[in-house]
Order: sequence, then C-alpha cells, then structure tokens
Amino acid sequence: MSIGIAGRLRAAACAGSGPLRLSLRELLQLHGEASGAVLLMLMALLSTAPIAGAGTVLSFGLFALAWAWLRGRDSLQLPEKLAVLRLNETWTRRCLHGLAWTYERAERWLRPRWTTLSHARTRFGWALWIALMALLIFLPLPLGNVLPGTSLMLLSLGWLFRDGLALLLSAATGVAGVGYAVSVGHLAFAAWQHAGAWFGL
Repeated sequence: MSIGIAGRLRAAACAGSGPLRLSLRELLQLHGEASGAVLLMLMALLSTAPIAGAGTVLSFGLFALAWAWLRGRDSLQLPEKLAVLRLNETWTRRCLHGLAWTYERAERWLRPRWTTLSHARTRFGWALWIALMALLIFLPLPLGNVLPGTSLMLLSLGWLFRDGLALLLSAATGVAGVGYAVSVGHLAFAAWQHAGAWFGL
C-alpha cells in the first residue's frame, strides 16, 4: 500500500510546470483513503510546517480526531475550513516529497510487532494522547509543534503498520515534547517574576 502511495505522491510533486498548491482535502485524496491514521499523518505533518496559523487550525482538527477515536470511529468528516487549508507551492512540494520519503522508509523498517499496543482496546489511551499533543501544538511556543507533530506522525505509522515499536517511539517523542513545553513555561514564568521584581511590581 505505502509504495503505491509514495509513487502517487512523488508523481503529483513532479507533475506539470505550473503552480502546485494543494489543500488538505486534495492531499487526502492522493492517498486513496480517508482513515483516521492517514488523516492523523497529514494533519501532524502540516502542523510542523512554519505556516502562520496552521498549527492553531490543525490543533482543532486533531481534537476532533481524538474525539472520533474515543467514540471508536476510524474516520472523520473534515470541517470545510480545515479541508480547504491550502499550502503554497514550496510547501506543497516539500510535503509531497516528505510524505513519499516517510512511507518508503516505513515500508522498509516497520512491520507488525508488539501488536498489543495497537489493539482496539488501546484506542482510548491513544485518543487521549492525540488530544494532549494537539494541546501542545495549540500552545504558542517557539518550535513547540515539532515534537508533538513528530509524535503523532509516528503514532499514525505505528497504527497503520501495527508496529508497537513505532508507537513506543511516538510516546517517547511526545514525552520530550511535554518536557520542552514545561521547560519553556518555567523559563517564561521565571522571566515574568524577574521583570516584576525589576519594575517593583
């Protein structure tokens, strides 16, 4: 499956010489399926792109996907505002090549193992994890979307390939993201206290 997806994505990236600006809906259509794991991959990847406001908009989509997973649903009807989110030409091509590369490496390295971690009974826990990572993406932290976005990409791949190792890597990356957010918050609070003392507040 992934090799076919990778081929379609690379073909789309190299197609034509005119401007290439794809929306989230069009990226999803290139995959040929709209499962929750595929949608999670796309939203997680786009959330790491330095596009003003993208992380905020996509975090709401991730919250909605987490809620769908909590209810046992493996798909989500994209809200129109999210579906029409469109990348510029540079980031469209980068995302297409990045996705193709990711699926090619996943096909080579990932395989079903430690499948208990991807059992249907673990959906509740992973849904809460998606919501936690979405919260981190929503927070206005410098580069604060990179680690949670990467965690969700690994979660998507681990779920698609039923690879428990990828899911464990997802958890480890997300924990690092939480640690980063706490550290930045602590520094911001310390700076606020220092400024208050300096100005006698």
